[in-house]
Amino acid sequence: MFHNHTYSIEPDIFVQSTVNRTSQILEKNISKQEKINGIKIIAKETVDIEGIGFYSLGSARKALNDSQKEIYINLFENYFLKSFSSRLSEYTNPKIVVRSKKIINKNYTIVNSALISTPERPEIKIDWRVYTKNPDNPLIRDLIIEGLSLVRTQKEEFASILNSNDGDINALFTTLENFTNN
Repeated sequence: MFHNHTYSIEPDIFVQSTVNRTSQILEKNISKQEKINGIKIIAKETVDIEGIGFYSLGSARKALNDSQKEIYINLFENYFLKSFSSRLSEYTNPKIVVRSKKIINKNYTIVNSALISTPERPEIKIDWRVYTKNPDNPLIRDLIIEGLSLVRTQKEEFASILNSNDGDINALFTTLENFTNN
């Protein structure tokens, strides 16, 4: 009989299908806003936004009560979707090819890919950190572009906002809100 693992989605296939779906949107002759909206839908399905959000807070998350956590995750999701989709919508013809994968443990696989070079830009190496705790629903936890982790960069940014505001979480809330509303 069938075992559950026959349904699981391999992380490399998951990444390739996600980038293919994204490319299809970016290649369409639609407005930038429509592209952004399309990318947001894909990101909501494929990215562990809450996991990234809490990681980005670092140790500051321990100090939050439940209602602050809820406020934060809502603000973070809007912030993340806007920053991620507007960054991606800049690429007109993104051909990303998955090259290999490296299973770190049962919860994580690193998928190596490359944004193929064009006459305008060199090849860009992109590694995807895929969370595979539920093999039927893999989720992206980080993008490492040319060795630079987007999530770690974001964590450092948030830490610096908190540090310069005596650890006041409301200062971070305001920053996220301002970014999203501008």
